Formats: sequence, structure tokens, C-alpha cells
Amino acid sequence: MFAQYDLALLEINPLVITGEGNLLCLDGKINIDSNALYRQPKLREMHDPSQEDEREAHAAQWELNYVALDGNIGCMVNGAGLAMGTMDIVNLHGGQLLTS
Repeated sequence: MFAQYDLALLEINPLVITGEGNLLCLDGKINIDSNALYRQPKLREMHDPSQEDEREAHAAQWELNYVALDGNIGCMVNGAGLAMGTMDIVNLHGGQLLTS
């Protein structure tokens, strides 16, 4: 399913084993690779624009990727240690970092 539908994420949680030994998916989540939608007409038909973030939809009209995040400060760093240290200092001084 992951490769067949060009998914970027396929999450099954929880997955249970029934008394008969069958696997049963109780909940799931998928993210579709938007760059591969041209190969997936059935998935395109299921698209509901009312569920998109307005800013992300506007950027998509210009073939741009935009990720809407909460917060008012963004940090671009190279390395986990520097990233965590920078985030700690920003939070210490009352800033709200952009997070997803």
C-alpha cells in the first residue's frame, strides 16, 4: 500500500491480533506524497480543499511548499545540540518558537 499509493507516511496504531490469529488495524493515518498525486487519480478525487490550511493552499498555487506552524519565532540551525540550546534560550526569554 505504501508504494502503491506513493505514501510519505503509513501509520497503523493500534494493530491487534484477534483470537483467531488475524491482524486487525483499529486506527491508521496516511500522508500522501503531493509530488506523486499525478499518478493517483483516485486519491486526487478524495481531496477536500476545505481541510487545507489557507496559507499552504495559497503557496501551492505557485508551486511552493509552505508549512503552517504556531509561534512567532523560527530558528534555522545546523545540528541537534545547537538547535536545542537555541530553543532553550528563546523559551527562557519568553519567545514562542514555531512548532508543529
